Amino acid sequence: MPLKMRLTAVTLDCADPEALAEFYHRATGFEPHGRSDADFAGLTRGDGLFLGFQRVDGYVAPRWPDQTVPQQIHLDFEVEDLDEAEVLLLRWGATKSACQPDESRWRVLLDPAGHPFCLTGA
Repeated sequence: MPLKMRLTAVTLDCADPEALAEFYHRATGFEPHGRSDADFAGLTRGDGLFLGFQRVDGYVAPRWPDQTVPQQIHLDFEVEDLDEAEVLLLRWGATKSACQPDESRWRVLLDPAGHPFCLTGA
């Protein structure tokens, strides 16, 4: 019988926690969590899911899809309109990965700290 666990938090390493939290706040609408400083920031979704960002000295962004610096995490977000979501996220600081395995189904973007994430259609 599998252990029943509920995901309560995801934390991403980065160089600038406050800036990355602001990017994901704009992208997801999650609310800022109480504590925020140069070393740690966080966001909370209405159901309690916590998305954290922690500063790491000497942080090196992943090189996706090349694995010379492997991705530390991969997030997927469902959106109603892929094109619209992509435009907004690029405006807010994301970059588009050169590798796009199937742009008609999903888009691979990199957050401002270099973490790859995907947008999928609803």
